[in-house]
Amino acid sequence: KQWYQRRVAITAGDDKQHCFVSGMADKKIVGWDINTGEITQEYDRHLGAVNTITFIERNISFVSTSDDKSLRVWDWDIPVDRKHIADPSMHAIPSCSLSASGKWLACQSMDNKISIFATQKLRLNRKKVFKGHMVAGYACQCNFSPDNSYLISGDADGRCFIWDWKTTKVYKRFKAHDGVCIGCEWLPHETSKIVTCGWDGKIKLWD
Repeated sequence: KQWYQRRVAITAGDDKQHCFVSGMADKKIVGWDINTGEITQEYDRHLGAVNTITFIERNISFVSTSDDKSLRVWDWDIPVDRKHIADPSMHAIPSCSLSASGKWLACQSMDNKISIFATQKLRLNRKKVFKGHMVAGYACQCNFSPDNSYLISGDADGRCFIWDWKTTKVYKRFKAHDGVCIGCEWLPHETSKIVTCGWDGKIKLWD
């Protein structure tokens, strides 16, 4: 059988360092054992290709998003989702990022906004919505700053956006790439610097 892999997430549990899960284009999430190379579990409740997998709650659970415009919460090695979030107003989520505190999950939505979910019970925080960028049709990455003070994202026009977490207002925007700015990340030990990458084939360091 031919597999088309979309996303990989490795569990950080001390007793599961040999295990990982991968999101597939055939709507499944597949668990693997590195030691044996065997499939250990299949999670097949999504109705579209799986876009992201993010571990939460001290890595005993994970959240997945899909082209079916839903979020699902899974307990490790249990193939039935324990929570399913889907609403007619929701759009596909191609990128997610967990805050350093582990309390918040930022979800990049195809309707040009970043929605925030509290990881405890995975509830939408309606007061935290980040807008202004253009990402419809692109899997632009979003990320938190190491101190959770800012949120960052690239966009389809090659810009990099930085929002203030408390106010949700744009703190700074700048042209980062010619073409889509697809990825962005704060340096964990030099927090005044960020790295971006774009469809122009370049990786850039900003201070």
